[in-house]
Amino acid sequence: MVKDNDTVIREFNELVNMTSAELESWLKEEQSQSSGWSKDDGSSETVGHESGRKIIEILNNNPSKDPEKYDEEDLQHMRKVVSYCKRHLAQEERAKQNTDSKSYKSLKNWGHDPLKT
Repeated sequence: MVKDNDTVIREFNELVNMTSAELESWLKEEQSQSSGWSKDDGSSETVGHESGRKIIEILNNNPSKDPEKYDEEDLQHMRKVVSYCKRHLAQEERAKQNTDSKSYKSLKNWGHDPLKT
């Protein structure tokens, strides 16, 4: 069942617990690029790293988190972020225990810092 937009927006804003500045700083670190699946486009960027860049755009374009200001492209990516974070948080308790784990790094690429929860 597909979640309605209001639920996606609420869950995105709960799960993405990093500010755009924190996420931007994290994505500049080498370790942010060392986890996750590589994109199929031949670049060395991972899917999660690209997602982090999109999350920064969403956060910067709507700092007040006004539900009316998200466009369809934002909502589509927010839905992916919610799905990814919920799935990995349910599976990966290690992310909270080991900041060197791929789970921890990957979740941060998707805007969720497990140590902040």
